Amino acid sequence: MTDDTDDDTDLEELRAKRLVAAGRAAERRLSGSLREATVGELLAGLTAPDPDEPADLYGDGVVTRLERRVAELLGTQDAAFFPTGTMAQQVALRCWAGRTGNPVVALHPMSHPERWEAGALSVVSGLRTVHPTTEPRQPTPQEVRELPEPFGTLMLELPLRDAGFLLPAWEELEELVAAARERDAIVHFDGARLWESTVHFGRSLAEVAALADSVYVSFYKSLGGLSGAALAGSESLVAEARVWRHRYGGQIFRQFPAALSALAGLEAELPRLPSYVAQARVVAQALREAFAAAGVPWFRVHPEAPHTHQFQVWLPYEADRLTDAGLRLAEETGTVLFRRWSADGPPGVSMTEVEVTSPGLTWTPESTRAAAEAFLTRLTNSPAGV
Repeated sequence: MTDDTDDDTDLEELRAKRLVAAGRAAERRLSGSLREATVGELLAGLTAPDPDEPADLYGDGVVTRLERRVAELLGTQDAAFFPTGTMAQQVALRCWAGRTGNPVVALHPMSHPERWEAGALSVVSGLRTVHPTTEPRQPTPQEVRELPEPFGTLMLELPLRDAGFLLPAWEELEELVAAARERDAIVHFDGARLWESTVHFGRSLAEVAALADSVYVSFYKSLGGLSGAALAGSESLVAEARVWRHRYGGQIFRQFPAALSALAGLEAELPRLPSYVAQARVVAQALREAFAAAGVPWFRVHPEAPHTHQFQVWLPYEADRLTDAGLRLAEETGTVLFRRWSADGPPGVSMTEVEVTSPGLTWTPESTRAAAEAFLTRLTNSPAGV
């Protein structure tokens, strides 16, 4: 049993190394991968508009400039920089629990705090969660109204990443917020990927953020920053959040690398996100056409018209077999279409996430279909295994 486990570990490590190497060597890809960047490349991309500017100390200087820029973009009174989004949201929800006197947070069970934070809301912050729905979609206003117990805060993840980067329609979002207000609840947006939501909503960032009492945004998930997040809201909330940030260990001595990269992302990547969303819809349509033409027994591109520049693809094969087919495509042709696949779904069905950024803007429907056909050829002609 131990030998089998060791063999599986060795195989997975080899696959991971080959994926990174193939991605770095690829001539064509839809997006870069966070795993592929080197320290040297990240340092080379880190530039300061004014190299003589004094380095930040505990959040002043360039960090303050970043906070002001975020507040300006989101139309809020203030914003505070945090080293992680997990900390930012923990603090926000804890502050609201104290202000409302209700430690219950209504949120989706597929949201980040429930799936990826090891129960931190309850273990660290003493909060309790309830779920308006367990369906893999955004909750409805009626479900929020009909929650059987009071809750102090409604947290909406925009988009809901694990359900397929899903956003509600603008009118539905307004109704969700109104439903929470009817329950005398605060509204907090988990906006890790809020930056790219404006296309789907047809509204500005400030208009979206204005619906909520507080908003968290990430600097690396869509903007290409090194790390970090911000919590935006009223002056009084952000002032309180800064106190809790210190208590949670987030008052870091120097943060200028993360702040500079975040400012660069806001300058360079934020204006390009709408073009990425438009191109993701082109790629999604071409993938559907390629799968249908090839006679794939079952497939799903979800959602059919992506709400952001990221979406899911589902195919009825083992995850390792799909990952290895994509790896062979990259190594043999220099084209990266899909990277790693996950078996987190029904038996015999696997899923991968597709992201379209600057490298993917040159892909046409024809080249996308050709890449999908080449991928399927390697999938059907080879067994699983490296």
